[in-house]
Amino acid sequence: MSSEPSGIPHPLSHRVPDLGALELLLAVARHGSLGRAAREVGITQPAASSRIRSMERQLGVALVDRSPRGSRLTDAGALVTDWARRIVESAEAFDAGVQALRGRRDSRLRVAASMTIAEYLLPGWLIALRSDRPDTAVSLQAGNSAAVAERLLSGEADLGFVEGLAIPEGLDGAVVAHDRLVVVAAPSHPWARRREPIDPAELAVTPLVLRERGSGTRQVLDAALAGHGGLAEPLLELASTTAVKAAAVSGAGPAVLSELAITEELASRRLAAIPVAGVLLRRDLRAVWPTGHRPTGPARDLLSLTRARPGG
Repeated sequence: MSSEPSGIPHPLSHRVPDLGALELLLAVARHGSLGRAAREVGITQPAASSRIRSMERQLGVALVDRSPRGSRLTDAGALVTDWARRIVESAEAFDAGVQALRGRRDSRLRVAASMTIAEYLLPGWLIALRSDRPDTAVSLQAGNSAAVAERLLSGEADLGFVEGLAIPEGLDGAVVAHDRLVVVAAPSHPWARRREPIDPAELAVTPLVLRERGSGTRQVLDAALAGHGGLAEPLLELASTTAVKAAAVSGAGPAVLSELAITEELASRRLAAIPVAGVLLRRDLRAVWPTGHRPTGPARDLLSLTRARPGG
């Protein structure tokens, strides 16, 4: 059998004291007094005496000689103190390094969001976050829900927001707001002059101005009309909510847009909302993150803000 080291680290001996006990021993060495050492580390003198005795039993050697004139380290105590000083200094360096890592993590936040959330909800949430964390630099990448999932899973984003029917595979999430999709058209379109709602079958066979496949809007619409023959080939397929809205306002054709995105256009009558009977076009808006990696630092704070300031 080989006697060479296996490379597997051995567990620490039960005789190694904890850091608190070592810090107390160093304080005794500095002050020459158990009472003053106890005050420095924030415990009572009886508790300090008990901890020193416990450490002496643990190590099997006497560390401190106590007398009316004070407390003096034994020869063994002086040697143990030298070793303890190195351990405590290493622990302090470890703690400083961890704090630096935490500070670096907390100095930036990378957010990925689907288009509607990025344009109409996140600005308010990020303004509130800046009030709480003025030193955190935030970057925002907008794309469809599929792109948001890809960025999170590849480590390119710390927190995401999506609009689809379900949480993408590989992610966990929480509902932060609700939204309704609305069929809209320019006031000159025949649908805008109808008194009765259109039915799902007519909506399904009509070429519409739509977001691209992979967007949350498209997922909800596909699912809602699946039982009515599915969506017709789009009249136009555009990559942003703003582009879809502009096309609808120009009279290109009917479109389906988030209620959040069309408030001004409906109020100014540049678009008309078209009632649809017998189909539910509501959806949940979710914050998402990689499974098993719940948000921390500024990502956690932003998630809390979305719940305190819901968007819908």
